[in-house]
Amino acid sequence: MRIGIGYDSHRLIEGRRLILGGVDIPFEKGLKGHSDGDVLCHAIIDSILGALGEGDIGRHFPDTDLRWKDASSIMLLEHIINLAKSKGYEISWIDTVIIAERPKLSSYIEDMKKKISSGGVPSGILSIKAKTNEGMGFIGKGEGIAAWATCILR
Repeated sequence: MRIGIGYDSHRLIEGRRLILGGVDIPFEKGLKGHSDGDVLCHAIIDSILGALGEGDIGRHFPDTDLRWKDASSIMLLEHIINLAKSKGYEISWIDTVIIAERPKLSSYIEDMKKKISSGGVPSGILSIKAKTNEGMGFIGKGEGIAAWATCILR
């Protein structure tokens, strides 16, 4: 059994769609990133990679590689799940938290679980929570969104 932790954050900017957990969420800003900027999927990916001892998301999908420009993070997640399977592991549990002052995310959590499940994480082993940062820091000021994830592989 192995345990990994993942974290990601991106700046909110105008002119981009807000994608979290593979779900397009109506909002006036989106997350800046080389791919679609999906901090939830990126944190999950990093937690899996951490449990595998395989570095971080930047090692596998560098922002200098145009193949990953505007890529779907669900596709990136699928790739990393296949990597775990190729090494003889399966996911036992993933617990996540998204930290965003706005928009309110609770009504999108079930859709996120379905979308992430389509990338290879069964919804029955996935927990997604949404929190605010109580007005503190870059998240509290509405400048960005972050996510944490933990993963257990067996």
